[in-house]
This record gives sequence, structure tokens and C-alpha cells, in this order.
Amino acid sequence: MGFMTINNRKVEFTDEKNVLTVIRNAGIDIPTFCYHSELSTHGACRMCVVEDDKGKVFTSCSEHPRDGMVIFTNTRRLQHHRRMIIELLLAAHCRDCTTCAPNGICNLQELSKRLGVSEVRFENYKERVPLDETSPCVVRDLNKCILCGDCVRMCHEIEGVGVLGFAQRGSKMQITTPFKKDLKDTICVGCGQCRVVCPTGAIVVKQDINPVWDLIEDKNVRVVAQIAPAVRVAVGEAFGMEKGTNALGHLAAAMRYMGFDDVYDTDFGADLTVIEEAKELVERLESGENLPLFTSCCPAWVKFCEEKYPQFRKNISSCRSPQQMFGALIKEEARMNKEKDGRRTVVVSIMPCTAKKAEILRPEHFTEGEQNVDYVLTTTEIADMIKMAGIDLAEITPEALNMPFGMSSGASAIFGATGGVTEAVLRYLTNSNRAAEMDEIKFCGVRGNDAIKEATVNLNGRDVRIAIVNGLGNASKVLEQLEAGEVKYDFVEVMTCRYGCVNGGGQPVLLGVENETKLARQGGLYRFDSRSQIKSSGQNPVALSLYDGILKGKEHKLLHNEEV
Repeated sequence: MGFMTINNRKVEFTDEKNVLTVIRNAGIDIPTFCYHSELSTHGACRMCVVEDDKGKVFTSCSEHPRDGMVIFTNTRRLQHHRRMIIELLLAAHCRDCTTCAPNGICNLQELSKRLGVSEVRFENYKERVPLDETSPCVVRDLNKCILCGDCVRMCHEIEGVGVLGFAQRGSKMQITTPFKKDLKDTICVGCGQCRVVCPTGAIVVKQDINPVWDLIEDKNVRVVAQIAPAVRVAVGEAFGMEKGTNALGHLAAAMRYMGFDDVYDTDFGADLTVIEEAKELVERLESGENLPLFTSCCPAWVKFCEEKYPQFRKNISSCRSPQQMFGALIKEEARMNKEKDGRRTVVVSIMPCTAKKAEILRPEHFTEGEQNVDYVLTTTEIADMIKMAGIDLAEITPEALNMPFGMSSGASAIFGATGGVTEAVLRYLTNSNRAAEMDEIKFCGVRGNDAIKEATVNLNGRDVRIAIVNGLGNASKVLEQLEAGEVKYDFVEVMTCRYGCVNGGGQPVLLGVENETKLARQGGLYRFDSRSQIKSSGQNPVALSLYDGILKGKEHKLLHNEEV
């Protein structure tokens, strides 16, 4: 604890890890490109420099606060320094801002305007590089890269994949893949977290908007949409709604205005996933084979395990993800009713996740030779489509989802938060709707945003050991401990994106309030759950009725993968 003077005002600090945090806590927004609190300190962009009372200029992100420090954050010298950095970055930057995906929310664009950079005096002599559009999840444009290194550190430190890195030196330096391979030829898992931290348009979501508009216009096509739980608490941010607001009804109404024929809830598919995954857990506990059971809802995690730890492939649940279960169900219904309708049914998923774009292309997610889900639109893409249609999501009157697949449990909604899948499975196995049992599960250790959470619950007289992994980089630690025999679990949930799907690679990014936004989205899902009359997936009457209806004798074909 100590005191420092910032711009002639005395400010107290405690355990802040750097001067930058102290300054921001004092209400001063110091500009940065390369600083994220969850990543290591890089200090490359030099935008956060401050000046002390002796005239020394230093980066505030890499300096520890000391008692008695006297600093200034906005001297004329610092203003000139920051403007020069911005001008030099823009000089080597592709400046087609009006057609760039993050136009209006670009950090470089925002700081250029804020710092008063009105002209660029230098020529851009950098050779234009072709876009890498080979990944179904994201697009890389090196012409817009400012070498901040945020994507590199995210990929290495948080996700543990390590696909991106710096290559060459000086003016030829660039961020690239190993041996400059196309992204599709690397072990990239498509999580899109590199896009979340990118301050420019160097990494953006792969767009599927135009093909979906074409399908909506085609009178011979029935376009069915499903909306993932994490989307409803994030899409409103693009329209000025309060962070964490449940905008599901607004979104359903907007999509009908746009021309979607039926709008359903992926939560329904999540209820089916809970039922099937709980059954599989019980079977494996009884047989003792292929334990622990790993969740299979997150496609980036599944690919990560296959690529880096293939010895654990057999431990991944055979259950399809909620998206795939729901898609297979809709397509099966369409096949049964083809003569009545006559139109071709297309399933479009609205997801918080870029990796879902790759999941739909995997061969095990085709049923009877037909793709279960045809297109995935991320939250940002559906927000863009709504704006194209001239609809104000905040002002539109909310509408209910289509039935019968619009009914779901509160347990399915919390799939979007880390620990939510585990909590939902435990609720199903407990088979109770009583508040006391719900609270016991809630407080057993499944909630929270710790890197690795552990819990032990008693199910039918047996202690079941659980691990919940928050962030893909932490999965490596758990897998290596399992292989070494240092830990033993029966059930392991892995979410690639920290905080869960609410922080997916396709979600809106609000500059400067990222952590606050993630927590607000989680809170929105938990509020939805608390107000839900159906707490457990096993109490969803529509889901249960399907086992005597469309799913009868087809559970394995529609709800499970032939191979994982």
C-alpha cells in the first residue's frame, strides 16, 4: 500500500500489478494496444507511456507502482509521442476503414480520432499480402496488422495452441503461422480468441451473411434458426442495450421480420445433450471404462484434444453438441414431413463461437449423408444483418420462440457459462427441483471463474470426482496430470474460452470493459435460470416426449457420433 501523485493529485494504491492499473483506477483512460490484464505484459506498443517529475518517460504497463512516485499522463511531450506512433502505424496500414469489418469499433481507428491524428505524412511502402481465408472460422489480413502481439500471446498463454508467432526482423517482421502455412493446415482450433483481442481488422470472423440472405429470399427453402444461450445476453450490446440483458425475445422478433421461417432455442438441444451425457456418465461409471468422461460440447476443445492429446480421444463423450443434436432433429423432422411441405429445410445456427463454423463441416456431423447444420452465424454477424434490415433491436416488441422446440430448462441456459454443463448434468442425475438440492449443486464448486475447479459429489452412494477447466491452456495441465497419474477424475468439463461461451470468439467486443462485460453476460444467464420454472433437463416435457416420438429407435443416429 502506498501513495503516488498522478497529474498533481494524490492517489492511493494497494496490490495493483503496474502503474497503468493505478492510473486507470483513478479514472484516467491511458491508451494501449498491447495490454490485456489476462495476458503477459508485452510493452511493445509504447502508447501507455507516462512522464515522471524528472522528465523520464517510461511504459506504465511494465512499471511497478512505488510509494512517492510523481507522474504525468498527458504532457505535450507525451501527446506528440502518441500521435507519432499512431501516424507511423497508419502509414504502414491498409486504411480501407469503411469496408473493414470492425469499422466503428476498431481500437486503432478510435485512438486516431481521440488523439487528433488528422493526416498521415508518410508513404506506405509495404508490399500488400494476400488474405488468408482458408479457415472456416476467421480471416487473417496481415495488411492491417500493427504487430501488437496480442493474438500471439492469447494463442500461446491462454489457449495453449501456439499457432501464431513473430517471424523475421525490422521492417519485415510479421505475425504468421509455422512455416507460413495457411491457417487450415495448422492445428488452429478456430476458437477466435485471437480475433477478440485484435485491436484492428487483422483477424476477423469469417462471414456467412450473404449465403444466408440468399436462402431467406429463396421461396423453395424453409430457413430454420436456432439461437445459442450465450447469444441472448450479448447481442443487445450491439444496439446499446445494457450488458447482460436477455434479448432472446427481441432477437426472435427481429429474425422473423428478416424472413426466417422458424426460430428455435438451442437450449432445447442442450436439454437433450444433458440427458444423453448423463446416461453416458452413468454407463461409464458402472463399467469403469474410458474414465474420465470429457464433455464434447466445445468443438475447439475436441479438436485440441484430437490434435495434441490423441491418447484421450476415447474419453470424449460420444454425444453430439447441442447445436448438432438440434440440427439433426430438425433435419429428421423435415425428412419425415417432406411430402407435406415440399421445401428444402436449411438450418442456420446463431452462435457465440467461431469454432462452430468448423464443427458443422466435420464428417461425423452428417446424418444420412445430409449436413445437420448448414450455416453458422456468430452473434456479431446476426447483429450486422439486423442493422442491414433497418431494425432497432432495442425498440422492437419481443416475441416468443416457435413451439414445440422453444421450451427449455434453466439448466440448458447456463451452458453458456463455465461450469454450466457440469451443473446441468448434476441437476439431471439428482432428479430434484427442490431449492435445497439446487443450492447444494450450485455451491459444490461448479461456479466461478477459477482456471481449474474441482468438486466431489455423491451420486447413488458413490463419490464422483469432477474437474471444470476454464480456458483451453488449462486443459493441457489437467491432461498431463491425468496421464502422470497425479489426479483422478470421473467427469471433466472443458471450455476453450475463459468465462465460457459468453466470451466466445464471435461475440461483440466492447473496448475497455471486457471483463465487466463477461461477468455481466454470465449474470444474465444465471438470472434466466433463476426465473425458469423448469430447472432440470429431465423435467422438460417436450424433450422427454421425443423419446417416444421422433427419437424412438433413432437416439444413437441423431444424438450421438458414430466416432469421436
